[in-house]
Amino acid sequence: MSSDWFRGFNVRRSRLQARARVHYYAYDGLLAKSSPLQAQHAKRIQALTHLPPYQTELVREITREVRDLDKDVSNTLAPFEGSFNPSAEPATACAVLVNHLCMRRNKRCLLAYHRVRSDKLEEMCWSGKEVLDQEQQSHNGSRQGGVERPGMSAEAGNASSLSPEEEEYVRQYGDMLAAYKGQWTDIDLTGCLEPPRDLFIDVRVLKDAGEIQTEYG
Repeated sequence: MSSDWFRGFNVRRSRLQARARVHYYAYDGLLAKSSPLQAQHAKRIQALTHLPPYQTELVREITREVRDLDKDVSNTLAPFEGSFNPSAEPATACAVLVNHLCMRRNKRCLLAYHRVRSDKLEEMCWSGKEVLDQEQQSHNGSRQGGVERPGMSAEAGNASSLSPEEEEYVRQYGDMLAAYKGQWTDIDLTGCLEPPRDLFIDVRVLKDAGEIQTEYG
């Protein structure tokens, strides 16, 4: 066999070894280890009637991981000075690709977590619940009795289940919803949106429109 065939075989073998090595570290939990927990929290929120406490430490940990992965990519590509050729350096290209995939996965999990929480807050606002007032009442009730649960600090006991950004979002969304409902005072916008299935229903007339001619008479 020619030397070109052996050279191509060695290149393919080293490329496969590099991919296997990088994927082993990725799936062994060294990369993107916190984002699955965030996805589990988002899935659990959908089945709850209330909003659990905001996972501040977990969000910070995932954010730090994204920054560390981005720093690793920058350090890996720094020696090439903008002239990186993936076909010439398959192992480096595979490592950079896995880092980018892990960063994208972390970002998608964070977006899904915050989207589920914002949808839950909007649902509570549309149902007429005073979210901020309920938070304050739950905190006052947890402080009654003067007994602190083991393992809970005073700061954790007074902390809200909403983040400061979520509290501001709820406040502004509630003001916007109130302004929108103010234009339709004679209509209940918070009612059920599904049409009735009964053949005969009672209709409450809001305004006498006179005689109306439809295509059926």
